[in-house]
Amino acid sequence: MSGLIEGLPDAVALRCLARVPFYLHPKLELVSRSWQAAIRSTELFKAREEVNSTEEFLCVCAFEPDNLWQLYDPLHDLWITLPVLPSNIRHLAHFGVVSTAGKLFVLGGGSDAVDPLTGDQDGSFATDEVWSYNPVTRHWALCASMIVPHAMFACCVLDGKIVVAGGFTSCRKSISNAEIYDPEKNVWDSIPDLHHTHNSACSGVVIGGKVHVLHKGLATVQVLESVKQGWTVHEYGWLQGPMTVVKGKLYIMSHGHGLIYRQEGESRKFVVSASEFRRRIGLAMLGVAGDIYVIGGVIGPERWNWEIKMMSDVDVLTLGGDRPVWRQVAPMTRCRGAILGCTQLRI
Repeated sequence: MSGLIEGLPDAVALRCLARVPFYLHPKLELVSRSWQAAIRSTELFKAREEVNSTEEFLCVCAFEPDNLWQLYDPLHDLWITLPVLPSNIRHLAHFGVVSTAGKLFVLGGGSDAVDPLTGDQDGSFATDEVWSYNPVTRHWALCASMIVPHAMFACCVLDGKIVVAGGFTSCRKSISNAEIYDPEKNVWDSIPDLHHTHNSACSGVVIGGKVHVLHKGLATVQVLESVKQGWTVHEYGWLQGPMTVVKGKLYIMSHGHGLIYRQEGESRKFVVSASEFRRRIGLAMLGVAGDIYVIGGVIGPERWNWEIKMMSDVDVLTLGGDRPVWRQVAPMTRCRGAILGCTQLRI
């Protein structure tokens, strides 16, 4: 990585390259071998942080096509397709997804594939596999496996580490197991189990520096006060439906009503109508900066129309100001249908 730009020390040249938007990096690599090495170096991504040029991306995986992820660049309104996740499990679903340490992590899950001849589900219901995608090298890598296989579980980042809890393990057995992953050391450790399990999928959000775990169909919320103290149980009675955290506040789209609320403890406040999404199932909600992104999903069959429509649309709700405002942005270019996983990634 020498002589990047004639007449400039490499350290200065690297800081110049660090200001170029991420979506243009493949073109920069075509300039020379030294530029390619620079673009794929950890030094460039450190320089991007130093010159305040890091960018926020949405990472999305949908029902179609199998094991494919796309990044959305909100600044340039465009989609970038990642290499296919190289898991041996066809049509990985029910996994956890988070980002930390500048990488995308896809954890656990099982197969959603159906044998076209027999109509049977694949045998793999839950795996302990953990994959990370490094946007610097543009490669997927296997990480240390979870202690216990998980599917349909809660998965969050807490202080740079990944917390997983609950869900189902092999043989479709619901579990209360919880564990934590250190991406720097590539090591999993056990943490106190959840107080209770439930025969339904669970999800997790981080609010106020604490992990909150919700089971579908249960009013209780289990909160991780600290890794040493373990979990406490709260009867919050939160609404059921897609949810996301924006600037420390929890937003929930109520199932069937097409309304978005801001939830604070046990009280909730109406934010905006989202009636156009009432017929859409399998959509995802994700908070990025001050916006809520409503992504993908499926419009089910109507009474006279048995066709299922797979969506690739992306609608954005801008919060703040006098009243929230909806707008549409570029639809997904490859992914469509029910969203299997989404998170944000800072590069």
